[in-house]
Amino acid sequence: MGLKEAYQEKMEAQLKEWSAKLQELKAKADQATADAKIGMYKQIDDLRAKKEAAQHKLNEIKGASTESWEALKAGSEKTLEDLKKTWASMKAKFHKE
Repeated sequence: MGLKEAYQEKMEAQLKEWSAKLQELKAKADQATADAKIGMYKQIDDLRAKKEAAQHKLNEIKGASTESWEALKAGSEKTLEDLKKTWASMKAKFHKE
């Protein structure tokens, strides 16, 4: 297995983890009060959009040549980092409520 394939597997595993977290968060939002639901659903939509952007980056990497995929790696890392930061921010905000 080459470096590109290993990176793809790592990214796929992270995206699968984010999908599970989003499902868990949606289940919690469904049980929340009406006011909390509004904020939680907005955050879920934001997280889902960031996850979809990361999936798009992964698809670009899959389609890239062995020589050019590393140029796409930095963008995918930034996208995943944005997703993690949004998750941490949301978790801190709603954990208090």
